[in-house]
Formats: sequence, C-alpha cells, structure tokens
Amino acid sequence: MNVQVITREGEPEYAVLPWAEFQALLKAAGMPSKSPMAEPAAPQPPVAALSQMRSLREGLGLSIEQLARTVGISPSYLELIETAERQPDAAIRRALARALSVSGWSDPS
Repeated sequence: MNVQVITREGEPEYAVLPWAEFQALLKAAGMPSKSPMAEPAAPQPPVAALSQMRSLREGLGLSIEQLARTVGISPSYLELIETAERQPDAAIRRALARALSVSGWSDPS
C-alpha cells in the first residue's frame, strides 16, 4: 500500500493514499464505494442583486447619506452605484452588503 502520512508538530494527522487503494479498503470493509466527485452543495439562498440596493436601503429606513457614511463613501458615489452608473469594487460591495444585512452581491450580468 502506497500511503503518505502528513504530520503536524511531529504527530501523524492525515494519511493520504491513491484512490484505487481507498476504494479497495472500502470494499474490504463492506462499505459502498465513494464517487470521486464531491457531493453537490446545498442550495444557497438567493443573493440580492446590486440593482435592489435602493429598495433595501429604503426598506431599512436609511438615507443615502447614512448608508454612504456607514460604508465610507460619498453620498454622490453611492447614488451613482444605485443608478447603475458606477460599479463598486469588491470591498465596497462587501461593505454595502454588510450594512444592508444581505449575504453578498451577485456579479453584474
């Protein structure tokens, strides 16, 4: 058997072996074989689109000035984002999502 042992602080932590040998071990143990593909991820809740930012902000009762101050950008830049005249970078999208309590923003289509 061709096994690679990975240690941490001198103690064995993981054993890595070729897939065929892993399958043989499962078979010998009477367990079903595993697919090499990962299980599909659980469906994620829909992410609010950046175009919904104004309605999200208004739904929270925030003025454009309040949200801009929270995120650290000017109200005029925030207005450009809300009207889709500007696309914010990833850091600003994350800050906006955090301030509006959404999981994140989808990339523009």
